[in-house]
Amino acid sequence: MTVHESQDAGPDLTEGVTLAAFHGRPMLRGHVGDQAVLLARVGDEVLAAGATCTHYGGPLERGMIEGETVRCPLHHACFSLRTGEALTAPAFDSIGCWRVERVADRFFVREAVEATPRRAHTVSPGEPGSIVIVGGGAAGFAAAEMLRRRGWQGRLTLLSADADAPCDRPNLSKDYLAGNAAEEWIPLRPDDFYAAHHIELRLSTTVAHIDTKTRTVLTAQGSRHSYERLLLAMGAEPVRLAIPGADLPHVFTLRSLADSRAIIARTAGAKSAVVLGSGFIGLETAAALTARGLAVHVISLDARPLQRVLGARLGDFIRKVHEDHGETFHMGTSMTSIGARTVTLSNGLQIDADLVIIGVGVKPRTGLAEAAGLAIDRGVVVNEYLETSQPGIFAAGDIARWPLAPGDTARVEHWVVAERQGQVAAGNMLGAREPYRDVPFFWSAHHDVTIRYVGHAPAWNEVVVDGDIAARDCAVSYRRDGRTLAVATIGRDAQALEQARQLRVQDS
Repeated sequence: MTVHESQDAGPDLTEGVTLAAFHGRPMLRGHVGDQAVLLARVGDEVLAAGATCTHYGGPLERGMIEGETVRCPLHHACFSLRTGEALTAPAFDSIGCWRVERVADRFFVREAVEATPRRAHTVSPGEPGSIVIVGGGAAGFAAAEMLRRRGWQGRLTLLSADADAPCDRPNLSKDYLAGNAAEEWIPLRPDDFYAAHHIELRLSTTVAHIDTKTRTVLTAQGSRHSYERLLLAMGAEPVRLAIPGADLPHVFTLRSLADSRAIIARTAGAKSAVVLGSGFIGLETAAALTARGLAVHVISLDARPLQRVLGARLGDFIRKVHEDHGETFHMGTSMTSIGARTVTLSNGLQIDADLVIIGVGVKPRTGLAEAAGLAIDRGVVVNEYLETSQPGIFAAGDIARWPLAPGDTARVEHWVVAERQGQVAAGNMLGAREPYRDVPFFWSAHHDVTIRYVGHAPAWNEVVVDGDIAARDCAVSYRRDGRTLAVATIGRDAQALEQARQLRVQDS
């Protein structure tokens, strides 16, 4: 986890500033005592709010104002400038707010004001008295948190197959695995959050059956949970290959906190590691293990890393970044067997391997939904409100296939997408009827290079590079028939935000 702090504390806002201090920009970072405060121009008003994103500490003054909200430049969390509320994931905690007083041509920041809570929830006809959420990942947690934040007081049950409470999964292949993030940073909320908010969290619980007629969820452990609304958020599971030796104790997949802990424990005394797969998880894991001092080899059937998502030029650049940090790539080949201390490749090469990570992708956990009779099409089919073919049952996250644009559907395995779908599903389970219209976004860290990607481009026929990839200053657009579907940026955080805004307008 990286916390970004501004080098310049800026002016003391209690002494007042004029509009000239903004230098034509919409935001100004300053301070009130030892607290960083953001001044934002919203129409004829100047509003004051916390200057630091509550997710990973991003500097909000480098973000973007949209209406009365500000978006973080790092991971695109969105906050209300008027109330401080974290409106969209990945942030859940609000930022502070201060009263601003205008005296002549100067704006003075006065006392802090209490965050404005959402209006007390009013029970409406047909609102559910009980909700069950299956899945303790991004979508499941975000939905549960939002239900309580909206003031809904019904019975809320969160069933999770994981042994640990909902955690910051992106960190499991990044800073946590590399040894740069303490474990206390990883839970999305402390253990007492669930009891305090009357969320019945059941860990290590596998749902075995959904009875849609009686509206009951049955678990493999024998418990029964009735629901009036049900959210399916089971996520995806790592693809496991039938390679001789794949069941050896030093061979891992990476999906849960328990997986990451086990890999870290195995690195003690290890000197070499082999990662099968050159996708995002494989490469992030390779970078983390390299940071721990292991000699890392990456094996992949692909011609170049990440080519299917980022194209040839960006894929070649990312490979060089990893190679410059000491990793060795074996492209166009795969493993045929895994031994106690080596792996054998399909080209006959043997490589030392004290540790093996299988990172060849994931598949959505759709079996439960399919057995319940829900419509399936390479995922659980949902409408624009994230409701499945069975009224009262919703789906979000990695399993959900939703209408991305007219005539086009998508199923996206991104953390922020899952969280935001969970938040929208929460409102819709209460009758909000809010269509999910968010633009997909993810970020991926490769040593000292971070890629931010907005949009969704499963196929394209044109790639346009603006800037210099090698100089780590670029925006790469993926287009089909002249229409921009997605943009990947390096070193251009503000442009990534603007591209996301343009895509929202384009697809609205």
